[in-house]
Amino acid sequence: MRNFLSDKVQNIQPSGIRKFFDIVSEMKDAISLGVGEPDFETPWHIRDEGIYSLEKGKTFYTSNSGLKELRGEICNYLKRVQNLDYNSNKEVLVTVGGSEAIDIGLRAMINPGDEVIIPQPSYVSYEPCAYLAGAKSVIINLKAENEFRLTPEELENAITDKTKVLILPYPNNPTGAIMEREDLEKIAKIIIEKDIFVLSDEIYSALTYKGKHVSIANISGMKERTLLINGFSKAYAMTGWRLGYACGPAELIKQMTKIHQYTIMCAPTTSQYAAVDALKNGDDDVETMRQAYNQRRRFLMNAFREMGLECFEPYGAFYVFPCIKEFGMTSEEFAERFLKEEKVAAVPGTAFGESGEGFLRISYAYSLENLKVAIARLKHFVERLREEKV
Repeated sequence: MRNFLSDKVQNIQPSGIRKFFDIVSEMKDAISLGVGEPDFETPWHIRDEGIYSLEKGKTFYTSNSGLKELRGEICNYLKRVQNLDYNSNKEVLVTVGGSEAIDIGLRAMINPGDEVIIPQPSYVSYEPCAYLAGAKSVIINLKAENEFRLTPEELENAITDKTKVLILPYPNNPTGAIMEREDLEKIAKIIIEKDIFVLSDEIYSALTYKGKHVSIANISGMKERTLLINGFSKAYAMTGWRLGYACGPAELIKQMTKIHQYTIMCAPTTSQYAAVDALKNGDDDVETMRQAYNQRRRFLMNAFREMGLECFEPYGAFYVFPCIKEFGMTSEEFAERFLKEEKVAAVPGTAFGESGEGFLRISYAYSLENLKVAIARLKHFVERLREEKV
């Protein structure tokens, strides 16, 4: 029997995040700090709206692009928080999570041989999605000394005559890095000059702890060359509802909608009704969760300082990215020993690209009680490793 599997799909490596999650799920008394999923329940008023939609029998397909009311509220939200104007009928597509938007956005833009610039460390889906779309990934290895921000020099050096898309992953998973307005203005000049497009993944935009998030679409000349991607999973604790959205130029959204209609049809109807309420009435919930995450962030940074573990200060998302290079082992070795000896799961930095070597991703989307126990175990582990070196 001949091999019926695609060579392209077989060449893709499984996610490095799930490996440790699967192990810890079967380990007694283990604590997982590996998955980026809020520990908060979806706010009740949002759940209630979903329940109400079911009670009213609103269980049919929506339009391919999503509920008209939801697309309108997405536009209202982006106008309110970013002063961005989008046409709800032509420039907005509701998707199954932000991940679908990334996938179909790249497929709608890429021709075989085009190059996609991907700053790393970054979300594990970008490179496989670019590969499946037929693109060549050009990796920019971000540096801790630059707070993992993308610099103009790094961008300019990566651009060739085949470059078509830059993926801009800020606030960043796994590092927690952010890009501020002055950072974005510098790279926007290059993007416009070189005539490339930006896929801006802003799923963590509501979870920032230094000023207010600025979208690159807000920079002069960039809205018409930016696909803005966001969703409800992180800010509203709606991971299982599987709902995201993309906003961009009408012609790009039109082509993305064609892919979406043939592969998905429409995003879950119940989730869409709930999301309308989230955007209308959820600002206070988001702020409550943001403050809780910020408290946890500050707790972790203080704990790292006390144990002498180097970590740049992250100002976005809900991750810290401590450096473990002093221990003379790979990120994978450190994470495996930490899990085996202390029963705490964290994700090796290399799961997010080669430049993640020497780092560990720890999520603080977990209760402060669990974080305190896990950090006590990390302190014990670090002390033991330092004793071994003596």
